Amino acid sequence: GEEAAESTAPQEGDTVSVGVAIYRFDDNFMTLYREELENYFSQLSEETGVTYELDIQDGKQDQATQTEQINNFITQGKDVMILNLVDVTAANAIINLAQEADIPIVFINREPETDDMKIWPGKTTYVGADATQSGTFQGEMIAETSNQGDINGDGQINYIMLQGDPQNVDAQQRTEFSIKALEDAGLTPNALSEPYQANWDSARGQEFTANALAQFGEDLEVVFSNNDGMAMGAIQSINSAGRTVGEDIYLVGVDAIPEAIQALNDGNLTGTVLNDHFNQAQTVVE
Repeated sequence: GEEAAESTAPQEGDTVSVGVAIYRFDDNFMTLYREELENYFSQLSEETGVTYELDIQDGKQDQATQTEQINNFITQGKDVMILNLVDVTAANAIINLAQEADIPIVFINREPETDDMKIWPGKTTYVGADATQSGTFQGEMIAETSNQGDINGDGQINYIMLQGDPQNVDAQQRTEFSIKALEDAGLTPNALSEPYQANWDSARGQEFTANALAQFGEDLEVVFSNNDGMAMGAIQSINSAGRTVGEDIYLVGVDAIPEAIQALNDGNLTGTVLNDHFNQAQTVVE
């Protein structure tokens, strides 16, 4: 019957329509992720004879825009949706709409609340990296430097935090656990300011780092960045201020985007943590 056909994997000759909503195209990491989704779906098409029709939408970092895109996916009767939400608090309403239309969802990169993920078990899932681990590794990298992040030898690590979106659980966990790792290593981190809301954005990372360097001068020893995008901006300001990463300041990011690996090789970055877009994207497709 129809039920049985729906519950089995697609067969050769079938067409599967996939709605993909990305929080914003203009993001280095999510661009790599998006490209790997496309690559792997097309590889799978070749191997299985199933046609995967991808409809990928740019949420432009506006939840109202993205909700409209997702509503369109539902109206069009997509077979499945892959959603990288602008604002995870929208998950509740979206899951309810998808459930009515019987369209399963794979959430990626931005994790909805546990309660929301319980609304429609078996038909909603989340794929992502452990952000507590990413933060911990950042702190450990600083603790492993020759002076343990205390460049001026005053017994504490004077730092600033370039934070992604403060509502985003990855940003919260990377922020918290990078500092916790220093404390766990028996060190004394000292925040020179509240976290700067740089919203994953390179230009804001540059601007806030420039402000901090002007305000705190040589007191600033470590810049923690929730992602490499913001860290790439920070590098420009560090260089402009005549400071040298690895000598009189440290800078760590997350994602291991190609620009960050290049910066690492050039000595402009202390460290980054791999946020494995390749295996994440492939897991989503599977």
